[in-house]
Amino acid sequence: MRGIPFIQDWKFMLGEPEAPHLLATDDSSWRTLSLPHDWSVEFPFDQEKGEACTGYLPGGIGWYRKRFMTTPEMDQSKVIINFDGIYNRASIYCNGELVSFHPYGYSPCLVDVTDYLNDIGEENIIAVKVDHSRYADSRWYTGSGIYRKVALHIVPKLHIPVWGTYYTTPVVSDSSALVQGRITLQNDEAVSKQAEIIGKIFGPDNQLVAKQVKTCSLAANQSEELSLEWTIPNPQRWEIHAAKLYRVSVEVVTSGRIIQTVEDTIGIREFRFDPDKGFFFNGRNTLIKGVNLHHDGGLVGAAVPLDVWRRRLEKLKECGCNAIRTAHNPASEDFLDLCDEMGFLVQEEFFDEWDNPKDKRSNGGEQKVDYITRGHAEYFREYAKQDLQNTVLRDRNHPCIFQWSIGNEIEWTYPKYNEATGYFGMNASGNYFWTLPPNGKDKIREIIQQLPRDAYDIDKTARLLTRWTKELDTTRPVTANCILPSASYESGFIDELDIAGYSYRRVIYDYGHHHYPDKPIMGTENVAQWHEWKAVLEREYIPGIFLWTGIDHIGEAIQKPWPRKGSNLGLLDFAGFEKPSYHMFKSLWNEEPHLHLATQVLEKSLYRLDESGELVEKNPGGWQQRVWFWHDVNSHWNYRDGEIVVVEVYSNCEEVSLYLNDSLLATKRLEQFEDHIYKWAVPYGAGELKAIGRQGGKVVDSKLYTVGPVHSIKLLADKDTIRIDSDSVVHVTVQLVDAKGHAITNQNVELEFEVEGECRILGVDNGSSDNVQPYQSTRLMTELGRGLLIVQGSVPGNLMIRAVCTHIHSVSNTCNVSVIE
Repeated sequence: MRGIPFIQDWKFMLGEPEAPHLLATDDSSWRTLSLPHDWSVEFPFDQEKGEACTGYLPGGIGWYRKRFMTTPEMDQSKVIINFDGIYNRASIYCNGELVSFHPYGYSPCLVDVTDYLNDIGEENIIAVKVDHSRYADSRWYTGSGIYRKVALHIVPKLHIPVWGTYYTTPVVSDSSALVQGRITLQNDEAVSKQAEIIGKIFGPDNQLVAKQVKTCSLAANQSEELSLEWTIPNPQRWEIHAAKLYRVSVEVVTSGRIIQTVEDTIGIREFRFDPDKGFFFNGRNTLIKGVNLHHDGGLVGAAVPLDVWRRRLEKLKECGCNAIRTAHNPASEDFLDLCDEMGFLVQEEFFDEWDNPKDKRSNGGEQKVDYITRGHAEYFREYAKQDLQNTVLRDRNHPCIFQWSIGNEIEWTYPKYNEATGYFGMNASGNYFWTLPPNGKDKIREIIQQLPRDAYDIDKTARLLTRWTKELDTTRPVTANCILPSASYESGFIDELDIAGYSYRRVIYDYGHHHYPDKPIMGTENVAQWHEWKAVLEREYIPGIFLWTGIDHIGEAIQKPWPRKGSNLGLLDFAGFEKPSYHMFKSLWNEEPHLHLATQVLEKSLYRLDESGELVEKNPGGWQQRVWFWHDVNSHWNYRDGEIVVVEVYSNCEEVSLYLNDSLLATKRLEQFEDHIYKWAVPYGAGELKAIGRQGGKVVDSKLYTVGPVHSIKLLADKDTIRIDSDSVVHVTVQLVDAKGHAITNQNVELEFEVEGECRILGVDNGSSDNVQPYQSTRLMTELGRGLLIVQGSVPGNLMIRAVCTHIHSVSNTCNVSVIE
């Protein structure tokens, strides 16, 4: 995060102590901590006190305090504190005075404390009240507290404001690239000032590649936007998963002295959407292989160290994913920096609610809203412009961002339009998931035109949000995730968008392209099934999709009652472990051959044996309408002798051979399976089950073994060195193994993690959506024979980590991790 880190030595108290905003208040008994901080995840899951929508974790009211001195540097300067995210309804005080109220939990907030500071050498107090007493005010887990980073900016009175630079690359070729800069210069002096602006661009190798100088004169209390242009010879483009980043440094010089330097990272790239041909990135037709991500990081809650995100994004990259939709709120600045670095495209979304609230418990089936479920809708009209434009100002230089989304499934909260489709109401017919609109385009238009207009209508609000976005950035298209596009085309909503995003509406791709041919379409929320990707491959005009979801998230636990604590629809589980759907999409989204074995007894499978002994679907053609939930399969080879077991292989190989104990059972070709899943019916026999796949001259294999009882515990750390830094952590995975060293996925034990050395244990998890063991623990019941521990360093030294179980005589291996400054 840009600026001077302002994250150490904060005081925290949960509750409402006496006079917490005053400098004189004694906070010596308060907890001392470093930011980011999420207090909700520190509590155990509680069915009685929590709500399914936010993961059965509490909210409450908390106070944060930080003392700091007024330094000579602050004299005759402006002092601004940048809070990247506070959840939520934050009241920010400086030396006892309220400076800012910031209700939205996901947008950044700049707080100018210049006029509230004490004299040089005197102490100041920043106090922040966080009111998350409405602990079920979201459809997913939010966290509570100052859960993102905070930075301090000390700038001269003649200065470039925070977020006061804007760079675009309007002309890009192999031989050169034009970089245009718009630099805001603000003079808060009482007299006019002259300045020289020196703009330098450094290449990926940190060598100077271009320089521009401009002089200007500003009257007192005047602001001016200056234009700079640079030509970059032989540019290295920012590519998907091959990110080349440039650094722009702008100096403000007066009287020969540099008084301010502002640095930004940019990428040189070009892209466009074509309503007939799809998406072109750096001149190449490119498929968007996207996933939706909520903002929590599993056991760390909403205060996610960057190493946690890095591990997760690396796994998604291996799957073939190249794009992230930040469902359903702005991301952190650090997350976007990481996407810049790793080469992910990002659709950044602003809001889940506009004028009208969503029912957090019903998730689309709007019933009621009470005190604890009242979300941001009540603040939307007053704060939406500020929240949206702060986000765009902060993020518009990120090369990763290629779309702005103004809202998610907003149609549910303007229900008067929905019945026009024919899906709902007294004469409803069809299923909006799988059938075309019962009412045709002209009928929908006729019905909508007869509806009374409201003060706040969906098209009016969309027009405002799009206008506010384009006031600050016109280089990226504006979209939204539309759950009922057949109505939204006619209500005027989609008229305000550059791209129509479809939420689970692949069945009307052709309808939309036929009736509204000039408007690009793409999937912005899609189930993780083959039929979704097949629809993209069959339609040149559909540039791609965003799967729901990339990773399981806390909250939105509506599919199943307690102990389900979150949504389990991800390619990766809560601990970042791969699930069957991950392997399906790894085979769909990659050229390199891949295969994965899964098994299930015939009775519990999707199939039956026909008269010829071949496997067929119990529900013929059912694969075409599978939704979020992957069918029940196992990753083991432990069954009863002779029992018929369905063996599935998810692969992009043109043919796969299956062996049991080195005896060939059968070789099959992918073209035989319209559901893109290889399958065999195999009478169970103990031993080794092996699949060998062939693709383009390459050979890959996957094996499952019949395993014995748990013999020992295998530990693996994802790194051997970590830094004393809030973003630096080590992930230690545990895997149960049998006496032969084979991984066990059909047995579980309770483990105790032991760590020698000074550190902070962030928590444990086994990845299961039904795991309600406290995250803040060292004890863990494994799931599928595995678990996860995350550790953060606190002092230089060495950590020795082991896992023990009283039921296992053999001790685990140990992990050794060095902690450095």
